[in-house]
Amino acid sequence: MLDSNETIVAIASPSTPSARGIVRLSGESVLSVLQSLSIDLPSEHGARAINTRLDLEDPLGIINVTLLLWPSRRSYTGQPSAEIHTYGSLPILQSIVQRLTASGARAARPGEFTMRAFLAGRLDLTQAEAVLGVIEAEGRGSLNQALEQLAGNLSRPLEQMRSMILDLLADVEAGLDFVDEDIEFISDDMLVKRLTDVRDSLKNIHSKLCNRGGASAMPIIVLRGEPNAGKSQLVNAIAGNDAAIVANVAGTTRDAVYVTTTIGGTTRDGTTRGGRKVQFVDTAGIEQETEDKTLDEIASASQGHADRAGLSADIRLWCVDLSAGDLSENQEKLRPFTLTGKRSVIDIWVATKTDLVSKHSPINGWVYTSAISGAGVAELKEQIESHLDARDQEETGSVIGTAARCSQSLNQAEQAISSAIELVANGDGHELVASDLRLAAECLGEVTGAVYTDDLLDRVFSRFCIGK
Repeated sequence: MLDSNETIVAIASPSTPSARGIVRLSGESVLSVLQSLSIDLPSEHGARAINTRLDLEDPLGIINVTLLLWPSRRSYTGQPSAEIHTYGSLPILQSIVQRLTASGARAARPGEFTMRAFLAGRLDLTQAEAVLGVIEAEGRGSLNQALEQLAGNLSRPLEQMRSMILDLLADVEAGLDFVDEDIEFISDDMLVKRLTDVRDSLKNIHSKLCNRGGASAMPIIVLRGEPNAGKSQLVNAIAGNDAAIVANVAGTTRDAVYVTTTIGGTTRDGTTRGGRKVQFVDTAGIEQETEDKTLDEIASASQGHADRAGLSADIRLWCVDLSAGDLSENQEKLRPFTLTGKRSVIDIWVATKTDLVSKHSPINGWVYTSAISGAGVAELKEQIESHLDARDQEETGSVIGTAARCSQSLNQAEQAISSAIELVANGDGHELVASDLRLAAECLGEVTGAVYTDDLLDRVFSRFCIGK
């Protein structure tokens, strides 16, 4: 591993021309390196912003710069650090870096600033990867994932699991130390119970991690609309079977009906592509209590089920009966119900029962369908798949690399805990149980970086660009 006390320098801003460029430094000798540029530095130890001038000699001459200085260890990297902000001209920024390297700084490797933050305990390994995820995010979905991971939403529960395993390991090893004195630090029944809880929690975390990016999780598509809007007919037309009960009586659907099917097979132009499994949820029609109408207990429960299904939807199909009046007016009635749900939910407006209307003027943004004739169903399925493809592409990226890196370690941790549970249940020696618990703790430590090797750090931080 490189000497983390050396002062490193790099351009931290994009290489394209811009109004402002940034040169970043970190290391024990930051102050002496800066003083070699004839910059007057304050004697105070706190963070400072200094407006000054820098002589880059001919042909660049003297330029105005703003120096941001963290002379103590209260910085991103946990070391004395500085940033020089000036014009976003690549020749100017390169000239500054050359002056600084000539004065004792070393050119930084990719990701070395963030690696130093990790080594200083400013962030763990999953958060370090999330920094890269924020930088590379190309859409709101991937940015939200990266920000959640950066906030510790992944590492925090893993550290809690590791702490619980280490506590159990301490009890087991204490029992081994006092085996001749008949002192029980933890009963076998309690040990199995706690290990089972830890294993179940780990499986849940592992499952969520593997489902990132939408590639593994089955998308949920919920149909909503007023009673008798043709939702059940549409589900059957999409699935190609009578999965949902259909009747001319409004309010036939009371309980949510879950239908799993595959979309993305043969398209309208006859081409074939790999399909994906999705789950459609046919819900009760939207009804509201008014002065003249009170919902009975069953109707109220049905509305609650429908609302909860809508909250978990990745895509919502808002179904409006084309034969039941003006589309725009009926759309406005449903608008208030679109305000809840996931931030990333996709809403598609679907006009149903087009076979009952001889003429209509299409409105942009609507998909026109007939479950009876099949008109528009293929188009709707293609639009659903297109939205899901776009979501998957948006949400993949550097944060997904965390899942790939961690999957093996989490699997090993789960297997080690399962082995420990089996050993305790069979009455085998606690020496073997302790060995499995040590392995599980080590595997979780690899995920967060509590346990690491130089090769692991190289693999993680080599994906960063220089200056980060």
